[in-house]
Amino acid sequence: MASVDECRQALQDLAARLDHNAETVRERIDLDRTLACRVTDLSAAFHGRLTDGRLLDLTDGDDPKAKIALSTSSDDLLALVRGELDVTQAVASKRVSIKANPFDLLKLRKLL
Repeated sequence: MASVDECRQALQDLAARLDHNAETVRERIDLDRTLACRVTDLSAAFHGRLTDGRLLDLTDGDDPKAKIALSTSSDDLLALVRGELDVTQAVASKRVSIKANPFDLLKLRKLL
C-alpha cells in the first residue's frame, strides 16, 4: 500500500505532465471541471481543477461537489499515473471508479 505522501506526489507528477502537454491539448479539449481523487484504502482525498489541459490548485481533502470524481486504491493510483495501468481496463475491472458526465469522460480520455 502506498502512502498519502506518495499519492500526493503522484498527482503532482501528473499535474506537471499535463502542464507540459497543455499547449498541444488546449486546442483540442475544452474542459473546465472540478476534480476529486479519493484514495479508498487510505481514507484520503485530493481535489483540484482541470482547466485548459492543466490540473490546477491541487490540495488535500475531498470536494463532494466535484464534477469529476475518481476513486481507487493507492497502489492503483500510482500505477495509473505512471502509465502501468490502463485507465479503460482499470474501470472495466472496477479497480477504478470514475463518476462524470459521459462527454467529460471522452475529453478526459484524450487528456490522459
